Amino acid sequence: MKTCSKLYILLFVLFSGTLIPTRVYSQNFQAAAVKKDITSESSKYLLGYGPRKSTGVHDRIYHRIVALNDGQSHFYLISSELGLISPSLYDRVADLLEEKYDIQPSNFWWSVTHTHSAPEVGPPGLPAVFSSLSERYDHSIDTTYTNKVVNKLVEGIEEAKSELQPAQLGVGWGYSQANINRRARDADGSIFLGMNPDGPIDRRIGILKITKESDNSLLTLIANYPIHGTVMGPGNTLISGDAPGIVSKYLEKELGAPILFINGAAGNIAPIYSVYPSPQAGHLSQFKVMLGDKIIKAQQQIATETNEVTLNFGKLMLRTPRREELGWPSDLYDYSYENNANQNMIKLPIQFLKINEDIAIWNAPLELFCELSNEIREKSPFPYTFYYGYTNGWLGYMPTKQAFEYGGYEPSVSPYIPSAGRELIKAVSAYLRGELKSK
Repeated sequence: MKTCSKLYILLFVLFSGTLIPTRVYSQNFQAAAVKKDITSESSKYLLGYGPRKSTGVHDRIYHRIVALNDGQSHFYLISSELGLISPSLYDRVADLLEEKYDIQPSNFWWSVTHTHSAPEVGPPGLPAVFSSLSERYDHSIDTTYTNKVVNKLVEGIEEAKSELQPAQLGVGWGYSQANINRRARDADGSIFLGMNPDGPIDRRIGILKITKESDNSLLTLIANYPIHGTVMGPGNTLISGDAPGIVSKYLEKELGAPILFINGAAGNIAPIYSVYPSPQAGHLSQFKVMLGDKIIKAQQQIATETNEVTLNFGKLMLRTPRREELGWPSDLYDYSYENNANQNMIKLPIQFLKINEDIAIWNAPLELFCELSNEIREKSPFPYTFYYGYTNGWLGYMPTKQAFEYGGYEPSVSPYIPSAGRELIKAVSAYLRGELKSK
């Protein structure tokens, strides 16, 4: 990896009215990784499918937290084995962390694995405005469990901050066929949730490998792969991390370090075994081999590691039209507005992290179709470009224009108009080539 020159520069990037300070060199890379158990011991409403309550625990669920420090900036990445969170809950926690630890929101990313077998957390947010989803939320918010999840996250960040140690960073790609396009098509042209082996797919695994500088042993892996957490279907009432959780636990046993699974552009991607009534029927344990062993193999091939790491942050706000007939939840007031033409608009925040000169990571609070992420990656000037989905909340599905034309489930629960996907590609690609590349 390219070594940075010993030069400190303060840059101010103005984009869509947002001023972001950053600089291009630092040293003394440190890292830490911790786990916090967030399993509920009592029955809870599970997120995903229709309303149903848990009857037990198949496997425990966790926050996994990585802290990075390049000598100038701290960065905190959280992977939580949950289904979705509202952006308003992310904002609440971000404000708390800024007040308590002076952590800037741009340096705090909260991603969820999107398991459909974990308890609900916080307000429903955007799903409540769709008639096909609103029945899931005909009950009160579980403030007790939500507070537990928030408190454990804050505790974990404090713990990770105190355990930082000299570290090295490596990066690489892996490949797994554990997923499949889920937009099945019938002879009459209708689209439904199922399996489409001929549909668009993304099977690349983006890996960040962090080792201890003292003995070169593994400190943590961050594995990025798109897959719905839906091996278990509505018939399952056991709390579980589903495929992402099972894979993480398997890797931790095999490698001896915390593993952060970060979901990708899984809006139209399912596990190859999907919506089964139980872990056994869904062959859940087989994902240890289909995906877990592929991650082990890929990380073994990462030979180049460096302790000279520079973190640069960026953000843009994509303003895109909202579907005319769609309402909007009160807790997301800050994410929508009416423009001068009396058109309702969505404010979609997108964050970026540049690591040295070859790694670009971007996130959005979306269930993104993989074609959109794939095209952005192909156009990126960075050899390692990763998309972290389901991050910092959920502002709906973003399908392709073609998917809107075909119809099906995902477009019916999208707040966007068909042109939004193309707008996203243009905005993110331009930022990667311009502002982020120049940092």
